[in-house]
Parts: sequence; structure tokens; C-alpha cells
Amino acid sequence: MSRPVKWGLRVLVFLAILLSGPVFMVACSNMDTSASWRDADRSSAGLAPLAAESPQALVQVYGARAFSWRGYFAIHTWIATKQEGADSYTVHEVTGWGANKVRSYRSLPDRAWYGAPPALLANISGEAAARLIPDIEQAIADYPYPHTYEAWPGPNSNTFVAWIIRQVSGLEVNLPNTAIGKDYLGNGYIAETPSGAGYQLSAGGYIGILAGVREGLELNILGLSLGVDPRHLAVKLPGVGSLGLLDPWPQTLP
Repeated sequence: MSRPVKWGLRVLVFLAILLSGPVFMVACSNMDTSASWRDADRSSAGLAPLAAESPQALVQVYGARAFSWRGYFAIHTWIATKQEGADSYTVHEVTGWGANKVRSYRSLPDRAWYGAPPALLANISGEAAARLIPDIEQAIADYPYPHTYEAWPGPNSNTFVAWIIRQVSGLEVNLPNTAIGKDYLGNGYIAETPSGAGYQLSAGGYIGILAGVREGLELNILGLSLGVDPRHLAVKLPGVGSLGLLDPWPQTLP
């Protein structure tokens, strides 16, 4: 067998491994990809305390499977904040519709993402949250792609959340490897990991590598990430996410 054929077979095997996770999600998931977004569930999951009953400041990060078939590959993430004494939350996210992709609006923080139940990724409360909120609002104002959205490889909703986390000292959140777009660095090639506890290299979000205390080791190929997380005794699979003995989320930060 010639060397080009051998390399071709290796590439095919590697691509098959990358796609095995999304294929597994197709086989095992109960997501209804034929549903209309107009009729999809947007109810609260009951993960956040009622604003009127929780006077302290709160910062929360959520993620849920992306809408329709994209959910087999990736999640959509967003940030919710509540000022001390406020009677409502403000949700901050990026969406693909409208001229201005960045949206900050009053809403339930833990609503289903068009049929997909949310997961709480991080929770910060009290004085720590109160200190973070002004910096989060400033980072949102400084987001460099307010009018640009590309589902793959970015900038997208996960690029936005990763940007905010990188900019705000103390918001040291580890995003799941299924948050496709978190590794998009724009014109840059090297950056701290979103949690601030490591570094990553990335070429336009198409290919890269990440190593950090909270994230472990991730290899990103065409937006699909696989790796290991020794801290939580877990492996990370494209589409599937983290599988291990310890659950990395939710993170409760001081």
C-alpha cells in the first residue's frame, strides 16, 4: 500500500472518530429536530432562585443544546446577571438574527433554549457577583464582533461567552468542549483559556490545542474537540461532551 493511500486511510479513520460522537448523539438523543422554533419550549427549568426571593447579586452561566440538528454537535451558552436587590435577571447572549447580534434583556435566566433544557455551568453570588457585574457589562460593550455571527467556527454565541469570561477577572469558568466557537480567537493565535488557568493555540477556530488546569487537554479539529480532563477523571468527546467520574459543572466560584 502506497504512502498517500495510508495517509488517506488514517485521515478517514480520524474523521470517523471525530464524527462518532455526533453520530452517537443522533442514535441516542430524543431531540426533535423537526420541531419549529416558534412552538419550542421556553419555560424555566427551575435552576435559578426567583429574583424577588433572592436579594443578593447573582451571576450565572448556562448552556443548552443548540436548536435542531446543530444540537448533535454543539451547545449554546449565555450569561445571566442580577444586581443586588433587583426583582429580575438580565440575560446576555449572542444570536444569529438581527443586525446587532448581542442581546441583553430582562428574562428568566434558566429558560429552555428552544426545546433544549439548560444546564447550570457556573454560579457566583453575593459580593463576588456584585463586583463582577460592572466588568461583565463593560466586556459586553467591548465585544469585538457585535454585528457578525458564524455558527461555525465562529464568532458565535460561545465565542461571546468565552470572550466575556476571558475579559473579566474572577469569572474563571471552564466551558464544555461542545461549546463550538469558544476557541475562535479572531485574528489572534494564542490566548489564555477562558478559565484563565491555561493557554491555547488556535488557527481561526479550525484547528488548535488547549491545555489548562480546569479544562485539561483539548484538541480542536474543524471545531470538534476531544481530550482528557484529569482533574475530573473524564474524557471529552465531540458532540457528547465530558464523560467521567466527577461532574465539572456547575462551578461555584468564590
